Amino acid sequence: MNAVIPKRFTIAEYHRLIELGFLTEANHIELIRGELIQMTAKGTPHTVCSSILCRQLDRLLGDQAVIRGQDPITLANQSEPEPDVVIAQGRDEDYLVHYPYPEDILLVIEISDKTIDYDQTTKLSLYAEAGISHYWIVNLPDRQLERHSQPYQNAQSKFSYLSKQISLSNQSVTIPGFENALLDLSRLFPEGASE
Repeated sequence: MNAVIPKRFTIAEYHRLIELGFLTEANHIELIRGELIQMTAKGTPHTVCSSILCRQLDRLLGDQAVIRGQDPITLANQSEPEPDVVIAQGRDEDYLVHYPYPEDILLVIEISDKTIDYDQTTKLSLYAEAGISHYWIVNLPDRQLERHSQPYQNAQSKFSYLSKQISLSNQSVTIPGFENALLDLSRLFPEGASE
């Protein structure tokens, strides 16, 4: 009896598909645990929130960190996701040779509307497994920020975060690693920002 086995890709094979032109930015594909995953099209509330968030972070952090918007990060579990926002240490030029690795990353942020379940399960587990210390979900439907920290592996070998804090749209939160940088959440949840 023959079993059907899906083809899983390494990061090197994934990069080769891009180099050969089989995958382009127009495909909206990311590599998750060796599988090619079609990303969901972003609606206007998502793109507006992303733009506001990147602008606020840039104002708050300036040259203290690298702020990347919808650019790849490289994880050891054969994954190269493209989070909505990443705050990495160092300078932009540090990532000419490679995308940020988990040890470079201070914070990963996903902006969620249609992808909320995926971001709260698959992406959460993926980032925890990679050892990313801080993972935030901008939950547009519920108009709240979910802040996850302290990645761990449980007795069943599943990865998650020990700490989850909810912040409401009328609050401000401290950016991890920058205790004097307060992010005003009211700007992230303008009226009509949920789909």
